[in-house]
Amino acid sequence: MEITFLGTSSGVPTRSRNVSSLALKLDQQAEIWLFDCGEGTQHQFIRSDLRVSQVRRIFITHLHGDHIFGLMGLLATRGMAGNQEPVDLYGPANLDAYLKACSRYSHTRLSYGVKVHTVSPGLVYEDDHYQVTCLPLHHRVTAFGYRVSERDRPGTFDVAKAQALGIPSGPFYGQLKRGETITLADGRRFRGQDFLGAPKAGRHFVYCTDTVYCENAVELSRDADVLVHETTFAHQDAAMAFERLHSTSTMAAQVAMAARVNKLLMTHFSPRYAPGNALQVEHLLQEARAIFPNTDLAYDFLSYAIPPRPAGVPSIFPAS
Repeated sequence: MEITFLGTSSGVPTRSRNVSSLALKLDQQAEIWLFDCGEGTQHQFIRSDLRVSQVRRIFITHLHGDHIFGLMGLLATRGMAGNQEPVDLYGPANLDAYLKACSRYSHTRLSYGVKVHTVSPGLVYEDDHYQVTCLPLHHRVTAFGYRVSERDRPGTFDVAKAQALGIPSGPFYGQLKRGETITLADGRRFRGQDFLGAPKAGRHFVYCTDTVYCENAVELSRDADVLVHETTFAHQDAAMAFERLHSTSTMAAQVAMAARVNKLLMTHFSPRYAPGNALQVEHLLQEARAIFPNTDLAYDFLSYAIPPRPAGVPSIFPAS
């Protein structure tokens, strides 16, 4: 699992930061899941090492323009590139109506299927490898935070042991890796679990924007490996944050601390903290680290590979 920030500014783009979008690359499935799609996101793909053709699912937090104005353009470009793979979209009510209006008035016809799923608190999507859940956040419009939970993976396959027992390589190894029992031509039977090390605990990624501090953000982020949380304002601008229902640096850090996450990556910075101004994003970082030390600033095109959980760390995969 690797995340790449395609936009880290709030409201409007700046010289160095585009508006909100984040790509989650899933190597097991050769897919990209996109979280929000602000204006110009397709241009950010061109400037990155990511491919629009691999975008398979798009999760929209809310319907403010800086989070959705790039959606129709990206979908259209994806089709013009000849990609025929369908795309699933997830988001609040009226996302479908918004896309239909964009398509109707721009006379855009996509060459592939697009299915829109209206989300509600709880399970959003699951497959053999991942589960996505969401909870409502506290913003001026309906907004959701998303959590991607990776299912536990089998432990390392002991090739040397299999070879020593004379098990032929090929399909038998694949079956054993999946934990299945095999029977050889000579009648010997082997259980896959006897050739596998300790299971590898799945990783957990959480994306929370836009919101003021709220308990749902803490609950959604519980014990996550990485929390990406909006940080629109500095602590000294807390009154403005409460008025506009956005977070300060200290609010984001308090969520991370209360949820016991491993790492906090802050994003969605107000342009008021751009270089040359009295306060800059580095000041927001200092404020957050005073509460939650393992915090970093996101910037456009920052990529972060979520590391494997240490051996012996128990799974925290949420119950279905």
